[in-house]
Amino acid sequence: MLVKQIAKHFNDVHFGGNWTTVNLKDLLADVTWQEATTQLYQLNTIAVLVFHINYYVSAVLKVLQGKTLNASDKYSFDLEPIVNEEQWQALVNKALKEAALFSYELEKLAEEQLLTDFTDAKYGNYYRNISGIIEHTHYHLGQIALIKKIIREQQIK
Repeated sequence: MLVKQIAKHFNDVHFGGNWTTVNLKDLLADVTWQEATTQLYQLNTIAVLVFHINYYVSAVLKVLQGKTLNASDKYSFDLEPIVNEEQWQALVNKALKEAALFSYELEKLAEEQLLTDFTDAKYGNYYRNISGIIEHTHYHLGQIALIKKIIREQQIK
């Protein structure tokens, strides 16, 4: 039962229904590729943040699917330039598709596996990693919301 609750919590931050009432899908629904790639101050762009969020989801999804963990923090911001709407929508669609698959795979996880080492003891257990991804997504979701708001305020002026 706990696994289903954790999967719901993960799903909610991506698709809605969470306590904060903010989710990735709705927040990005009306963001254009120009907005997504607008650089404000020295902040990451919305597109880079979406890539960064999905980087970890994608890596852990592979583990949930029985594959090897193959990720490094040093690559987690390495987004190729987005130069049109199709590329932006492809990035958003990939992030949402992999989030849905992540929830699905997570629900299949045996409850007792939550407290076992996640691929290696140095990474902690499954619960720590999955909770971390949820926290990480909320953190960057807040950044995306603020960047979007600032971009749109500047467009009005």
